[in-house]
Amino acid sequence: MWHINSDYHSPDFYQKLEKELCSLIHGEKNLIANLANISSWLYHTIPDLNWCGFYLWSEEDRELVLGPFQGKPACIRIKPDRGVCGKAYSSGQTVRVDDVHSFPGHIACDSASLSELVVPFKFGVLDLDSPKLNRFSEKDENELTRIMQLLSRTL
Repeated sequence: MWHINSDYHSPDFYQKLEKELCSLIHGEKNLIANLANISSWLYHTIPDLNWCGFYLWSEEDRELVLGPFQGKPACIRIKPDRGVCGKAYSSGQTVRVDDVHSFPGHIACDSASLSELVVPFKFGVLDLDSPKLNRFSEKDENELTRIMQLLSRTL
């Protein structure tokens, strides 16, 4: 049984989060199961999210396809270079957007989303949306990028 006890504002939040996520997926080889649990854990531990999930690269379709997530229904397919997710995937760089309305080509799946953080990893991207402007900090960006790089080696 898992117990989620988030203390987002503690200085060691991301170190604890990394250990929890590694423990959560330890020994499981199924990608979809692992991504489902990761998205759930992040959604319930990081405050002020209205969506958290994955878009997975489909080599056959040459686009990102909706994967496991928490939140309202979402866009199913995203072309490379389209929106924040497409840009992050195509560039291989994490993209943090303080105000999605100022991002050219932003794809609005949920009109409540005001800021977004998208982290590429070897299978696609991790997408976090918030109903708050400027929700994601440089620390969020750096730590989630680091954690996804670490988890990518295990997934």
